[in-house]
Amino acid sequence: MTLPVGRGVLVKVPATTANLGPGFDTLGLALSLYDELTVTVREGTGATVQVIGVGEGEVPLDDTNLVVRAISHTFTALGQTMPGLDLVARNVIPHGRGLGSSGAAIVSGIMAAKGLLEGVVDIDSAALLALATELEGHPDNVAPALFGGLTIAWMTAAGPQYKKLMVHRGVSPLVVVPETTMSTALARSLQPTSVPHEDAIFNVSRSALLIAALIQSPELLFVATEDKLHQAYRAAAMPQTDELLQVLRAHGLPAVVSGAGPSILVLASDPAQRLVAADLIKSTMTLPWQTLMLAVDFKGATVVPHPVEALA
Repeated sequence: MTLPVGRGVLVKVPATTANLGPGFDTLGLALSLYDELTVTVREGTGATVQVIGVGEGEVPLDDTNLVVRAISHTFTALGQTMPGLDLVARNVIPHGRGLGSSGAAIVSGIMAAKGLLEGVVDIDSAALLALATELEGHPDNVAPALFGGLTIAWMTAAGPQYKKLMVHRGVSPLVVVPETTMSTALARSLQPTSVPHEDAIFNVSRSALLIAALIQSPELLFVATEDKLHQAYRAAAMPQTDELLQVLRAHGLPAVVSGAGPSILVLASDPAQRLVAADLIKSTMTLPWQTLMLAVDFKGATVVPHPVEALA
């Protein structure tokens, strides 16, 4: 089916933080920081891209753009021909900081394709996650970006799976973002091919405890965010992150590396503890770190017709 010229959608996708300390490659959390994407069908073929905000003047503006690739991948997977498209991306999620920017770009493209193809092809949640995982390589960031909340993601022979959980209302995330970036590929290259048996057991216990802490008992978040599988191995590659992380944890604050880093996530047990963390960061750090007090996003990615008049 040929999509009509002028059909458009507006997509909104949250930032995400993965691992959460011990839940390496498994746990993810959606945060209230959003990239927005407008996509409009036009005559011709190919895509034009305008980027406003983060990534402006840096990311490609042609068919190699990750959002365009995600749209094209989705159309192809659904047996449809991608029409000519005009994209406007309004980005606020920092790139290369461990806040799921690549996952957000992928999910933006997939959700845009879903919205454009509404009434032509239906895409269920399993297909959305499978498509996003194919492009991202792992589901820990794309699952919360798609579905919101706290997600447990895992792989099976049938493809990626997820379970969404609601987070205790007291949990108050704080993200500290440095000016420096960190390559996910580099971070992964620092991981050993095997870990001591006792370290594996340690992380299994903390991951299980972390689920309980996030959904029921926030007072357990400090001990529940302990990790022996990945953060120590990556510390030398981001010494400023490690320094601040150690300061925060020395003061009893549940701080972890956000995703591959170098940002830090503090999973404060309540708003008061979050203010303590913010004050400590302000008094400790001389570098220009950005402190973001965020909420847990429970909706995940959304797509609506655009412009609004299209709803009429």
